[in-house]
Parts: sequence; C-alpha cells; structure tokens
Amino acid sequence: MYRRLVKISLILVYLVIVAGALVRMTGSGMGCPDWPKCFGYYIPPTESSELMWQANKEIHQGQVIIVNESLQVAKSDFTSGETYQQSNWEPYTKHDYATFNVWHTWIEYLNRLVGALAGLAILFMAFVSIKLWKDDKAITLLSWFTVFLMGFQAWLGATVVYSVLVPAKITTHMLVALLIVALLVYLLEKVTPKMNNSQVPAKIKGFLVAALVLTIIQIIMGTQVRHYVDDQIDLLGYNAKDLWLNDPMFTFYAHRSFSIIVLLVNVYLLWQIRMKNYALKNYHWVLALIGIEILSGMAMYYVDFPVASQPLHLVIASLLFGMQFYVFLQARNVKKV
Repeated sequence: MYRRLVKISLILVYLVIVAGALVRMTGSGMGCPDWPKCFGYYIPPTESSELMWQANKEIHQGQVIIVNESLQVAKSDFTSGETYQQSNWEPYTKHDYATFNVWHTWIEYLNRLVGALAGLAILFMAFVSIKLWKDDKAITLLSWFTVFLMGFQAWLGATVVYSVLVPAKITTHMLVALLIVALLVYLLEKVTPKMNNSQVPAKIKGFLVAALVLTIIQIIMGTQVRHYVDDQIDLLGYNAKDLWLNDPMFTFYAHRSFSIIVLLVNVYLLWQIRMKNYALKNYHWVLALIGIEILSGMAMYYVDFPVASQPLHLVIASLLFGMQFYVFLQARNVKKV
C-alpha cells in the first residue's frame, strides 16, 4: 500500500512539473494574480464580465474585480447598489498586475489543482507511513518531511505570484520540486525489493555519483540561461524568438558545451554496465533522456524555440535527474524493509 502511494505521489509531482512547464510555455504564470484563490474564487471565472463591477450583485468577502486596471478586493459580504462604492472595496496590495486572460487563468488554475492533488497524495502517504515506524523510522520521518516540503513549495508558489514572476524565485520553486522528487525516489527505492548489487564495483558507483552531479550542474546552468531568455522576452517581446539567443551570455555556451561531457560520461557508464553485465538494466533510459534533452536544446537554438521545446527541455531534465538518482540508489547496498 505504502509503495503504491509513493509511486502515485511521484507521478503527480511530475505532472505538477509538466503543468508548471506548460504555464511557462504559455506565459500563464499570472493567470491567477492572487493565491491560493484565483481572482478571489475557488473556481476561477470564465468570462471577463465576471470581474467587472455589476449593480445589484451579491458579493462575497475576498472577491476580486478589476476597476481602472487595478484589482479591488471586497472587504465583506454585501449586495452592490446602483453605483460603485469604493468604501466596499480595498486595493489589492501584493502587486499591481490586473489582467484577465481566460486561457492563462485556467492553465494556471489547473497547475494549482494538480499541485493540490499531489499534496493530498503525499499527505496520505505520510499517514500510511506511520505503520512502518517500528520497521524503519526513517521512512516515516522522510515521508512527513516531504509533506513539509510540499507546504513550503506551496508557499514558494505564492511568493512567485506576489513577485510577478521574478526569475530567481521561479528557479527556487523548480529546485525544491527536484528535491521533492529526490525524496520520493529515495522512499520508492527504499521499499522496493532489493536487487543483488554486490557486483557493482566502487568505480562504477563513483561514476554514477559524478554523472548525477554533472546533471545537477547542467540544470543549474540551464536555469541561468532561462533567466537570460526571460529577460530577452521582456526586452524584445514574445514574438522575437529568433533574437532571444542572438548574443547569448557565457553561461549559455558553457551549458551547451557541458552537455558533451554529460553525454560522454553516461555513454561510458552504459558501456561498462552492458559489457560487465552489472545489475543496472535500465540505464539505457538515461541515455535516451539525455538524447532528447540535447535535441530539444538544439531545436531551441537552431530552430528558434519551436512549440513545446522549452517545457520539454525542462520536463526531460527533471525526469533525467530522477532516473539517475534512482539508479544510483539501486547501486548502493541498502537494507530494505
């Protein structure tokens, strides 16, 4: 039961990453300008008229409307009169973004909905982990720590909205998501029947660690490149894709060249695993993910960011990290419950 819940939680967390990538691809990060509600609603509006002031309408406390290109929040429950009364409203002070786009709103809302489902799954997983306390206290403690991280991640999501999508906060949001992935992968491997990994030598384990570290470095450099692209979008506009990397920063070249090192190290590992028949049969998936990652990166540079290339690059990077971490854990001699 617990192992199944860990799998479900991990799948949902990856769906959150996919949804987040979709939000970035469509520029929907401010589709819901408040948090945790969306324009003051638990289920967001579908038409702009719902966010305009209307006479003789029942208003609930916290409901948001747009007045003179600014967000106004209802102070209490009331029914609007024939004319707009500012005394019933107060300005939204977290930021001054006040734009409604139904597609952006619902894409961001679905992102939050998947995040909430992942949080509930992890909470349920943590409760079930209590049964394993006597067998392995680390499982229970790490399960509840994952719950804490999900709460922290939700808070980070709120700060991203309040900052109007400051790139550094978006990157922190992503890195915490990868930490949650790592914890769930660790818990999954911990309760999976153990393979006999005694034949995997220390040298290969060392290369597995090196490969994982290289991937983490690549992801960090990738976030810096993404910051630069975000700045270029603000400067040049979303339609000037052919100019975003016209004169890139040094980190872009380092990120691009570093991918060759990542590829070579992992090719060597796969060669060693197959030649010596080590008990790490799934490592070809790591090479497949690296291949897709390199191709999506080339597409962004040489084909001017084709549709879905950015979110694909992000999602594949997170899958690669999770797969490499799982293989590394398999190679360790860890006692299972």
